[in-house]
Amino acid sequence: MLRRLLIAFGLVEIVVPEPIIEICERIGLRNPAATQRRPLALTGARLEGLVFVWLLVRGREGSTLVTAGLGLAGLALVLVPRPIITLSQHFVYANTDDLEVRPWVEPAARLLGVLYLTVTLLSRSTDKETTTDQTRDESDRVTSRPRLRLRSS
Repeated sequence: MLRRLLIAFGLVEIVVPEPIIEICERIGLRNPAATQRRPLALTGARLEGLVFVWLLVRGREGSTLVTAGLGLAGLALVLVPRPIITLSQHFVYANTDDLEVRPWVEPAARLLGVLYLTVTLLSRSTDKETTTDQTRDESDRVTSRPRLRLRSS
């Protein structure tokens, strides 16, 4: 259920990232009308959604680097959110000095880090399910083969 919810969120973030960014700005900034977004802000949000969907649908198969990157970002957000918030603001906004961040942005960033770590862990469980399914399929094939019986004379 959680996996499907996160996949749906990732798809929405890919298709229409602007409303999600606007909601985050209203929640996290005292002056959301003062933002001057950089052109790549929407691309960054779409990329985040793509990473979520990619990992949750495909698992870690062939994407170890992406999984490690998301896991490290999640860990950094959980442990030291302030530098990550500052860095991400510089990527997204041209006028970071004018923005007034609300006090609950740091705890929210920590929660985002937990979300990143959750996606990473859920992508690992996808691999286990796939491996289990493959093992089950192989054992079904082995047992369903016709066997020759030897007759004793």
